[in-house]
Amino acid sequence: MEKQKQNIVNPSTLSLMAEMVLDEAIRKYRIDNLYKNIDEALEAGDEARFKELTGELKEVQRKALT
Repeated sequence: MEKQKQNIVNPSTLSLMAEMVLDEAIRKYRIDNLYKNIDEALEAGDEARFKELTGELKEVQRKALT
């Protein structure tokens, strides 16, 4: 009878994977929230807020690429 291989994941690898998933979820939430707030600033005609939020969005997107 052949023994089945057990899938054993190194705890540090599992922790790193969990951190990556969490980081991506937070980044996506932040981007979605920025888009919502940008839309609200546009509807309100708040140019200063629009520029502030689009600057934040660009920064978040830039960091995601590095």
